Formats: sequence, C-alpha cells, structure tokens
Amino acid sequence: MRGLRLLQGLVLVCILLIPLLIFLFLRGFGENNYEIPVYYENGTNNPFKECPIGDSTQHYIPEFTFTNQEGNPVGKEQMEGKITIVDFFFTSCPSICPIMSQEMERVNDIFRDNPNVRILSISIDPEYDTPEILQEYADKHHADAGKWDFLTGDKLETYRLAKCGFILPTLDGNGIPDDFVHSDKFTLIDEQGRIRGYYSGTDRESVDLLILETKILLHGNE
Repeated sequence: MRGLRLLQGLVLVCILLIPLLIFLFLRGFGENNYEIPVYYENGTNNPFKECPIGDSTQHYIPEFTFTNQEGNPVGKEQMEGKITIVDFFFTSCPSICPIMSQEMERVNDIFRDNPNVRILSISIDPEYDTPEILQEYADKHHADAGKWDFLTGDKLETYRLAKCGFILPTLDGNGIPDDFVHSDKFTLIDEQGRIRGYYSGTDRESVDLLILETKILLHGNE
C-alpha cells in the first residue's frame, strides 16, 4: 500500500512537471540562435590567382552593370538594400543549367511577392545570350524582369565578376557548350553586398536550405 502511494506521488510530480518542461523547451526553441555565416571577413585570398590582390578586410560584391532580358541596365546598384540570389549559367548549357533554372524558378515562386528579394542569373556566354535570347529563356521560366533578371554583358567583365566578385570557378568555352565550366552554386548576398552562403542549384535539399536562410535574413531585417 505504501509502495502504491509512493508510485502515485511520483506520477503526480511528473504530471505537474510536464507543463514546466514544455514551457522551458518552447522558450529555448523560440529564441533565434540560428546564425548565417558572413563569408570572407578577412578578404578572399585570391583563390583563382586571377584577381587583384586585395586587403584583409570584409569582401563585398564589386560594382558591375549588365543588360537584362528587356535591354535595361541591372547591376550592383539594384542589389543595394535587397537580399539577392545569384547564379551563373548560359541558355545553351546541355548539363546542369536546366536543373538549376528549374530550382531557381521554385525560389522565384516563393519570393515572387516579396520586394526585398531579387534574383540575378548571369550568362557566361554573352556572345550568344543576347537580351532577346534571354527573354525567351525568362518567359520559359515565368521570370519577370525587375524580380528575376537574366543578365548579359562584356565577357571579360563577366568572368572577372564570377571569379573575383562571387568567388566562383568559371571557364570560357569559346562558344562550344560542352567546353564551358561554371559552378552549380546559388550565392546568397545580403543587403550590404556580403556573401552569406553557397548552395548547390542541382540539389533540392540545398535549395531548400537557401530558401530557409533567405527567410531568416529577411526576418532579421524586419
């Protein structure tokens, strides 16, 4: 009998502790402890050995201006104060670009109505990818200029921007689609122009992480 009462007492204590434990758990879970890294706080160290030697301070995306699918200038100025997701591609790409563009279309659908998020897809084959070609490609992926811009520009500037600005490997294929080399990465840029993350544009889970971390950056700016 005494043992039964002791057992009942322990059960009662546990029942009384459950709300407290739930409260403590939710309070800890509700605190925003998710930190998104800031890349290249001490400079980029010129990883491709083709960029000007910089200093050891925070790296920012440099100034650039290209032409979008509607023939309008778009570049660093349009990124200021926005969270921007950037990839490098080309419309005749026979391998990873179709998958990347499908995944970027999914990202675009999620942030379509958010004016604080922009997407830039920059062609590494600007000699072929004219604004007219890019407009056809944009229409295929339901992309509106001003929200999701497909950009073309000077070839040397494009490759310099990829390697020295976004720190992504890029190799000119000289017009032969199979010879072009570019990264599959989507790059997340914050409103200050700092790189905050790289995500595989061919991997759905990695793109899901990009979507999550973009939302977290947006929440931090509210």
